[in-house]
Amino acid sequence: MRALIIGGAGFVGGYLISELASAGWEVGATCLPSETLSGECAALTLDILKKDDISAVLSDFRPDIVYHLAAQSSVAVSWKRPQLTAEINVIGTINVLEALREYGEGVRTVLIGSGEEYGFIREGSCPLSEEEPLRPGNIYAATKACQGMIGEIYARAYKMDIVMVRAFNHSGPKQADIFVISDFCKQIAEAEKGLREPLMKVGNLSAKRDFTDVRDVVRAYRLLGEKGVSGRTYNVGRGKAVDIQFILDTALKMSETPIEVVRDPARMRASDIPIIEPDVSLIRNDTGWQAEISMEKTIADTLNYWRENLRL
Repeated sequence: MRALIIGGAGFVGGYLISELASAGWEVGATCLPSETLSGECAALTLDILKKDDISAVLSDFRPDIVYHLAAQSSVAVSWKRPQLTAEINVIGTINVLEALREYGEGVRTVLIGSGEEYGFIREGSCPLSEEEPLRPGNIYAATKACQGMIGEIYARAYKMDIVMVRAFNHSGPKQADIFVISDFCKQIAEAEKGLREPLMKVGNLSAKRDFTDVRDVVRAYRLLGEKGVSGRTYNVGRGKAVDIQFILDTALKMSETPIEVVRDPARMRASDIPIIEPDVSLIRNDTGWQAEISMEKTIADTLNYWRENLRL
């Protein structure tokens, strides 16, 4: 059985390559010419804004399942470059689906969206079910919501085998330090090595968010590819939000040096939603998946990654 990952060069892509290969899949993964892939896979160059190139990759690799991860995934960049974000996340997805429709080999497709799609959630609506109305609060979230709706249309109109995903926060080793767990861990590792003052700069610590280890997340993607119901949208997350203070306290307990914590106004968000927590009963019922890796392990592994990979 062959799995094609479109957009395999990112943080999640490398883990998904390893997960699928370990499960016995023959894996192909695409990236842009400027990117590199890691893991056991056939490396394929692809720009999803070129539909004919997608068709050529499908014909050459002949996948049984396609995971569509390619995206402009930065909220900050989406504000600065909304046209580019829409082109990649919406037009790129249409190109992928059109190429698959024309390919016509009954390929299963898993479209990876985001918990950001829920946006400005109603008070008291957590845990969020997949039926919760979407109120995207930024350009990135709006494009991902559009991607999911287009996926539903193609599944219904063309009888295509498509599963949609709304993935919530996921973390782990190798993640960029613009994300909170990786950010805290990097700051600690830098302080331990004397690369910075033993001072932790933080933003809002009271907001509650759902965090899942990336290794659990890619296992969910694999199982949704194998067992998910076509036409359905699935939340992927731990199903239990924790406040950022818990993450900070857990990380600091692992520090080998005392660290002072200070609030950084630049990291504060006036519009932070108090809690975002998904209902994950649908994926559990349909696939048996649930998060298994503790947050303590995710934090410890991420901290050790930074300890081993900081440049002195």
